[in-house]
Parts: sequence; structure tokens; C-alpha cells
Amino acid sequence: MKERVEAALNKIRPSLQADGGDVVLVDVTPDGVVKVKLTGACGCCPMSQMTLKAGVERIVKQEVPEVKEVIAV
Repeated sequence: MKERVEAALNKIRPSLQADGGDVVLVDVTPDGVVKVKLTGACGCCPMSQMTLKAGVERIVKQEVPEVKEVIAV
């Protein structure tokens, strides 16, 4: 599942990088929780939680239905 999550993140990455940020996969737990770290401009942006939930989580869940949640660590 980790490889599929990474592939989904690779689809999102260009959009984040265009705004000076990025996302790094930290872990995928056995119960379907994906842990990521937002870096660059995304790491300190006040809208980062919206980006995480409305963007990153939505795409990851769409690509990997077994994922329950995406959280920032």
C-alpha cells in the first residue's frame, strides 16, 4: 500500500511545488492512516490543513481506497 500512496502523492507534488512547498511520506500504518510532512512553504502556511484535507487526503483516498485518513506529523 505504501507504494500506491507514494504514487498518489507524486500526482499532487507538482501542484505543491509550484507554490514552493512539498509533501513527504512519513509512514502508512496497518490501519490505513497515512502520515505525511508538509515542507517548504506548505510547512508554515496557515492554509496547510485545508490543503492537507481537501487536496492531499482527497486524492490519496481516491487512488488508494484502503486509506482511512491522512494526517500531518
